[in-house]
Amino acid sequence: MSYRITINPSGHTFNTEAGETILQAALRQGFPLPYGCRNGACGTCKGKIIQGKVNFGSHNDDTLTEIEKNKGKALLCCALPLSELVIECREIGAIKDIKIMKFPCRVQKMELVAPDVMTISLKLPTNERLQFLAGQYIDILMKDGQRRSYSLANAPHDDEFLQLHVRNYLGGVFAEHTFSNMKEKDILRFEGPLGTFFLREDSDKPIIFVASGTGFAPVKSMLEHIFHVAETRGNDRDIILYWGARTKADLYLAELAGSWQQKYENFCFIPVLSESLQTDDWHGRTGLVHQAVLEDFDSLSGYQVYACGSPVMVGAAQTDFISLRNLPEDEFISDAFTPSPADKKL
Repeated sequence: MSYRITINPSGHTFNTEAGETILQAALRQGFPLPYGCRNGACGTCKGKIIQGKVNFGSHNDDTLTEIEKNKGKALLCCALPLSELVIECREIGAIKDIKIMKFPCRVQKMELVAPDVMTISLKLPTNERLQFLAGQYIDILMKDGQRRSYSLANAPHDDEFLQLHVRNYLGGVFAEHTFSNMKEKDILRFEGPLGTFFLREDSDKPIIFVASGTGFAPVKSMLEHIFHVAETRGNDRDIILYWGARTKADLYLAELAGSWQQKYENFCFIPVLSESLQTDDWHGRTGLVHQAVLEDFDSLSGYQVYACGSPVMVGAAQTDFISLRNLPEDEFISDAFTPSPADKKL
């Protein structure tokens, strides 16, 4: 059954088809609502049901609690309309004109950059290019119909090859295939670009990037885009990258980040290790990466924060930055990677 959905505060309206979630229907009709994992784990798509009823769907109970449900909150990637609705949520305008498409591609290059991280360069067919915003991701389409989501690590202007950072983990179908069977020249299929984790270029606020593990991939795309644009238009926004990992080897492109710090006066790189080894001979910051930000800033009221990586880190950063450091809620932009045998980004 079809239901009419009205979005506040914009007043935009759209209709759902039978079995569609609110998010699916909105995206199908060109209304880009914020989203990340699309499986009820990250919370990026959380909105409020002002009027009407929904089936909240299957989701992570920590991401949407019973208390929040009672207050009208819902995860729009999971919620199925049971009546006409009025919802309250943000809309993202910058991706509205970017078409989501499916492409074949060839594995051009594979490089092991850490014991459990592989960078993959994908080559599209001749004369084909993927239009995307720095920070977005693609879905690898598996032969059995499953999907695996990976952030694009290259900047939009550097699009001869699409770069993915794949971390190996037990039960990861595509990850295990990458490390055991994939070969250069293999053919893959993907759909994209996807996601609302991208650089908000209409702001002049200083930026803090917080990444854990391969959450560095979309941050790399954003930073390389910023540096590229600065060469022609200039950029005076101060930028700090906090990149957290367990050991020194897990900071698999630390030299690249360090080179940016040497080249750009407005950029600072702060690596943070949580479980450094004696052989690391580490003299830098230690502990949890979001705690390092809390230690360095008494207030984040004038900043814009981009956080990407593990759901635990992203969730803690969002809670603490907003409640303890006065970061405006709409200035926290995030993408939580939710690895599991069933889904999502790595």
